[in-house]
Amino acid sequence: MDKWLWAARFFKTRSLAGHACELGRVECNGQTAKSAREVRVGDLLQVKNDGGTFQIEVLGVSETRGPAIVAQALYRETEASRAARLKLIEERKTMPHFEALREGKPSKRDRREIDRLRGRS
Repeated sequence: MDKWLWAARFFKTRSLAGHACELGRVECNGQTAKSAREVRVGDLLQVKNDGGTFQIEVLGVSETRGPAIVAQALYRETEASRAARLKLIEERKTMPHFEALREGKPSKRDRREIDRLRGRS
């Protein structure tokens, strides 16, 4: 499983793919998958990584990592999965962006605002 996930470019290294399997972020046909499990053509996988949650069908098996075009030929993402991921991306874009906290100690103005929020005079 970890070799296939690495070859299909879902994870950058095999160790990251194995760690994701240990944490239960990879399911094969509805069951959590161990990293040593064999992947077969026709398996339905659910993979959770930084890019989102992918529901895919295995179309090919490979144990070597090749070009991205070859990796994309190893699987097909379901339409429901693709639609859900695109919807989540759009929701993240519309969320307000918060200003990062300032480095260092607060200024006199910041301290006064903090005291006002805490109910001090």
